[in-house]
Amino acid sequence: MNFNTFGNEESPTLMLIPGLGVSYEIFLPLIHLLQDSFHIIAVEVDGFTLGKQTEFTSVDDQAVQVIDYVKNSFHGKLDCAYGLSLGGKILSRVLERNEVLINHAILDAAPLLPLPRWLVGPLRYYQAFNVWTCYRWTGFWKRVFHSHYFDVLLDECKKTYPFGGKRAVLDGYHSVYTNKLESISGKDIHYWHGTKEAFVAKPQAKHLLKLFPNTHLEVFPKMNHGQLLVDYPEEVARRIKDILVSEYGKDSTDAELVVFKKR
Repeated sequence: MNFNTFGNEESPTLMLIPGLGVSYEIFLPLIHLLQDSFHIIAVEVDGFTLGKQTEFTSVDDQAVQVIDYVKNSFHGKLDCAYGLSLGGKILSRVLERNEVLINHAILDAAPLLPLPRWLVGPLRYYQAFNVWTCYRWTGFWKRVFHSHYFDVLLDECKKTYPFGGKRAVLDGYHSVYTNKLESISGKDIHYWHGTKEAFVAKPQAKHLLKLFPNTHLEVFPKMNHGQLLVDYPEEVARRIKDILVSEYGKDSTDAELVVFKKR
C-alpha cells in the first residue's frame, strides 16, 4: 500500500481510498479542487498500485495498513476520510477497529454485507473477466458506451491491471464478498449511493443504519456506481467542504436529491 500526499500540511487532513480495479489517480480531479484547502492522502490499495507489482491480501489487512499509517504519520487522527466502493469497505473496517479517530467518514457505495456462499465464486470470476476485457478491449468498450464515466473507469482498469492482474481482482472480490461489518464507531458517518445502484446499495445502507442510526444517508438521482465522483468531482468537493464546515446532512432519514446536468 502506498500513500501519496498533496496540498498544505497545515490544512485539515483528508484521506481518499479508491475502489477495486482503479488507482488513486481516479481522485486527481477531486484533488485538484481540494488541495488548496486540505492536506490530502490518496491511497494506493495493494494489487492496484501503479508502476509496482503488488498483491491484494484482504480488506482487513488493508485496513490495518491504513491504521498504522494514520498512527505513525498523523498521531492517530484524521479530519475526514472518503472511501469509494472497496475503499469504503476498507474505511468501514478502520472504523470498526476504532483504533484511530476519524472525525468525518464518507462511505460511497461501500459493500458492507457478504453474499451467499454459492454466489461468491461465480461472481468473482465474472468480475475478473469484466476487468480483463476492460484491459484488453478498452477501445471496443469506449465505442460501446460513449460515456465520460465509463471512459475513466476503463482507463483506470487499463492502468492498474498489469501490476496486480487477475489475481488481485479475484482476491479483492473474494474478500469483499465474504466479510460482514459487525460494528462501527465514529463521530460522523455518511453513506452515499446512486439510484442506478440502489438494488445493491440499499441493503448496505440499511445494515449500516442498524449499526449506526445517525448515519447520514444520501441518494443521488440517475447516478451509477462511482459516477458522482467521476462525472461531478466539483459536487463531491463541495460536499466534503460542507461536511467539515457546517456538519452537512444532519437528518439521516432524508436523502437530498440533486439534479445533475447531463455531460
